[in-house]
Amino acid sequence: MSTRLAAILILCTGNSARSILAEAILNKKGAGRLVAYSAGSFPKGQVHPQALALLARLGYSTEGLRSKSWDEFAGSTAPSLDYIITVCDNAAGEVCPIWPGAPITAHWGVPDPAGATGSDTEVAAAFAETYKRLERRIDAFLAAPFEGSDRAALKSKLDEIGEIEDGDGQ
Repeated sequence: MSTRLAAILILCTGNSARSILAEAILNKKGAGRLVAYSAGSFPKGQVHPQALALLARLGYSTEGLRSKSWDEFAGSTAPSLDYIITVCDNAAGEVCPIWPGAPITAHWGVPDPAGATGSDTEVAAAFAETYKRLERRIDAFLAAPFEGSDRAALKSKLDEIGEIEDGDGQ
């Protein structure tokens, strides 16, 4: 008998940077435990080149990463989702589709590195900082004892993780 992997959808408006980074981190670090997807309410249609460059530098596979609409995850043929995390304030405030399976939702807002300006080094630094913030939260998520918890406790833990900023895991 096989156990179904937990499924998590990371949402952002453009699905070109933050949600893509989170999808890649979750799929690598959570391999064998979960499967992660990302989508946007108004997808850009392409992944930001700096997001792909950062992931490649850090040893992540970028194969299959693409900017896509959240509509792909709202229909009857969509994967059953356990968690939905928004990573941008715009997506968190939008009216979302009805998600199959009544997943637990939370908001883990981080600044958008795609809007960074300045030199190539400064833009790359903005992407690196966003990656670090997401990685700290994802590490906390993967370390959390979710098995046997009720929905209210799960929601509370996800919300708590969304407040992590300083890297101490608290």
